[in-house]
Amino acid sequence: MNKVTSTPVLTPRQILDRLVSYPTVSRGSNLDLIDWLEGYLASHGIGSHRHWNEDRQKAALFAHVGPWEPGAIVLSGHSDVVPIDGQTWTADPWTVTERDGRLYGRGTCDMKGFVALAIWALVEGHQRGLSTPLQLALSYDEEVGCTGAPPMIASMQGVLPKGSAVIVGEPSRMGLITGHKGGTGYHVHLKGYEVHSSLLPQGVSAIMEGARLIGWVNDQNAAIRSQTPGPLAAQFNPPFTTLHVGMIVGGTAHNITAADCRFAVEMRVVPGEDITEWEARFQAEADRLDAAMKQVRPEAGVQLARFFGVPALVPEPGGAAEALVRRLTGANTTGVVSYGSEAGQFQEAGYSAVVCGPGDIAQAHQPDEFLDLAEFEAGHRFMESLLDALR
Repeated sequence: MNKVTSTPVLTPRQILDRLVSYPTVSRGSNLDLIDWLEGYLASHGIGSHRHWNEDRQKAALFAHVGPWEPGAIVLSGHSDVVPIDGQTWTADPWTVTERDGRLYGRGTCDMKGFVALAIWALVEGHQRGLSTPLQLALSYDEEVGCTGAPPMIASMQGVLPKGSAVIVGEPSRMGLITGHKGGTGYHVHLKGYEVHSSLLPQGVSAIMEGARLIGWVNDQNAAIRSQTPGPLAAQFNPPFTTLHVGMIVGGTAHNITAADCRFAVEMRVVPGEDITEWEARFQAEADRLDAAMKQVRPEAGVQLARFFGVPALVPEPGGAAEALVRRLTGANTTGVVSYGSEAGQFQEAGYSAVVCGPGDIAQAHQPDEFLDLAEFEAGHRFMESLLDALR
């Protein structure tokens, strides 16, 4: 028999209000939120587990209710949100404001709306009693490269019975997403050698050498576009892998060869292509350029630092997660997206995984971010259907 407590069960909206009130921007700590959640679950007789980051300023949290056996359904989300720096909001971003059928606030869409629903479902499932177990997984640092999920998943597998299906609640307007691209990103630092530009052959311009590496990126994109997409890649928009340079800084003056050049390169890789092969090709080109720069000045060169890597989510027709969401929603279509998520990391760890959550991804990260109230209510109905299916 489940433990009966006098602590009231918060509604999904009350939970969302609490979650949004914690400014869990990725650059800071999420421990205030985690402390509250751990205490709230404990007040309803639910034990939870933390996985700490290296400096113990952040933690993931996961929990299990129902029979202590394999086969749980895992509801997965992330606790962190993007900054509000430089954005103009018409209301306090850290307070949920309901207006014109929308719930405004940082993270309402991405993705504290789903997390609130998942927390509600976990507590409700514990109180109602389940014949199939339910798990909650809440990560950190998703917004800075999905770096918090892999150690959390490994910790979960060492502590909890293995789940069978994972629903990652990124905003999909409650549509069933069965595939997404993988991704990898590098910070690139080229070190040149300063001389007056009239003595160009005696120096090494980090900017001009960086342009060669960016040129290689452009060449790859051109070559990819000339190819016919395979059946798996053809589902995506665009239907091919893309490489992109989104920021660049460097140089001191117009008449000095640049001592430094820094930029970031990201690759969005379609399922069926090996991310590690793309990484190896990029590394090989950087090594070739590094050697050429060192021939002029030994102290010059190229340094790469990988800052994120997310495996693709490969569609698995008939998989446990897809079948479950189809049954709960009545969906007869599936979709794929070109962004990445923690679903690919769960799949890589041996889980069946899909993406399905309330909200429109177009609202994520925006000033006056919002979640349509109708979407939130649809998510609530989904959780009710899930609990009915697990009883």
